[in-house]
Amino acid sequence: MFELRPYRRRSNEIAFNPFSEMEEFERNFFDGPFGSFFRSGDIAEFKTDIIDEGDHYTLKADLPGFDKKDIHLDVSDNTLIIDAERHSEHEEKDKKQKYVRVERSYGKYSRQFDISAVDAQDIKAKYENGVLRLTLPKKQETLPQARHLEIE
Repeated sequence: MFELRPYRRRSNEIAFNPFSEMEEFERNFFDGPFGSFFRSGDIAEFKTDIIDEGDHYTLKADLPGFDKKDIHLDVSDNTLIIDAERHSEHEEKDKKQKYVRVERSYGKYSRQFDISAVDAQDIKAKYENGVLRLTLPKKQETLPQARHLEIE
């Protein structure tokens, strides 16, 4: 397969650059597959999959490198909030001088999900191997009761 990319005309690019393809290859190689997870523009969002399992939904969130204690799940007004925070090791003064290069991102990551169709009391969560897995049971539909009306 090939990747479709929009054509961009660069007005400041006057001379031919024979290394432009190699530079683009290097940029794409080092940015993926987790490039969008760690890029500063996307730092507040992590990737998720939501699967309809029939009687429940399964939400899988990629949170590699987080400690379980740094992931917080809250339910408020039909909204599920997932917050995760990773602290920097190189901020400590005595360790700072030892680092040659720092590329890993640190900070707070957050996502919100509408759970109006979910029974919020029975949500279960598990975190293993960098993946947060939530089981979200669907609400049972209550059908209106049939009844006979008397005419007055």
